[in-house]
Amino acid sequence: MDDVSVDFGEDGLVPAIAQDAESGEVLMLAYVSPEALERTRETGLAHYYSRSRDELWQKGKTSGHVQHVEEVRVDCDADTLLYLVEQEGGACHTGHRSCFYRTVDGEHVGERVFDPDAVYE
Repeated sequence: MDDVSVDFGEDGLVPAIAQDAESGEVLMLAYVSPEALERTRETGLAHYYSRSRDELWQKGKTSGHVQHVEEVRVDCDADTLLYLVEQEGGACHTGHRSCFYRTVDGEHVGERVFDPDAVYE
């Protein structure tokens, strides 16, 4: 089996969806560079690329809420990744389990699992 060649496009990044491997819950979306994908595959921990900070980052390095990547999938166009993960703690910096914790109507539908003020002092 040969590795699929991921199309990182002009900006060198692809979107990656993190999904709970057991429940199927969508936890977050972030961007991945070739180096982030390589680090993820080497370590088994989710790595992403921060467009705002312009740097590689390991999910949970500060908070301890790491994502153990069980499998990395690529879509049919090879320009989007799916990380199937075991999430420790919450995926969202707001303290919620998922970044998708509210509806567009503003209804709060997600579970808050930690206090961000206590984690990100």
